[in-house]
Amino acid sequence: MSEKNREGKRTARERLAVEREKQKSAEKRRRALIVGGAVVAVLGLAAVIGVVAANAGKDDESEASGPVVAPSGAQGKDGLAIPVGKDSARSTLTVWEDFRCPACKSFETAYRPVIHELTDAGQLKVEYHLVTLIDGNMGGSGSRNAANAAACAQDAGKFAAYHDVLFENQPQEVDDAYAGNAKLIELAGKVDGLDTPAFRSCVESGTHNTWVAKSHQAFNKGGFSGTPTVLFDGENIYQDRTMTPAKFKKMVEKQNKG
Repeated sequence: MSEKNREGKRTARERLAVEREKQKSAEKRRRALIVGGAVVAVLGLAAVIGVVAANAGKDDESEASGPVVAPSGAQGKDGLAIPVGKDSARSTLTVWEDFRCPACKSFETAYRPVIHELTDAGQLKVEYHLVTLIDGNMGGSGSRNAANAAACAQDAGKFAAYHDVLFENQPQEVDDAYAGNAKLIELAGKVDGLDTPAFRSCVESGTHNTWVAKSHQAFNKGGFSGTPTVLFDGENIYQDRTMTPAKFKKMVEKQNKG
């Protein structure tokens, strides 16, 4: 092989080696850009999540930043329970409900007759806790405004009747009709003696809004999975697939005999 040919091959090998080095360098830069971009994306996502979490916390704080005005006769820890029935009842049912919650309406429709029967007989006391879960999930303020209106009805001594009216006339879950105070006042007309200037002022000024927010915070701290949460002797009977109004009535009667 001539010297010229050998020199040509050596030059070709050197060019190939240089080209490979260039390709390796380019590949390193590409990987670095990908990794760097991923890091930026993760950090950006973390920042967004942080902002969302911070804003969520701020919303809770701003909602509950005013004076807490508990409705008349509220009981329990921090005065967050509205009682229905006699304090002397030997059985207590604790109910966490949202007036926009369809499952809550289903529970009320099925269990209301037996609950009324047992509370009227002095065998059962119900402690209602009001929640704004649907406002958080679907947006709007109907859960809060309806809860405030129900607390205003408690001030007038008419919570139980108005509570039932709100569930009987519950709008579709996506319809935030209870955000309108006019609607809540209109429904008060279905309860004898409730639609008064004092009730209207309480509803329109959101007298108990901060109390409602505190109630919802207590629901979150309780670690409950959803509404309704219905506790009897510490057990969530709403999650018991074998539970029926008749079975619940027998449970209460047994406890009253014991």
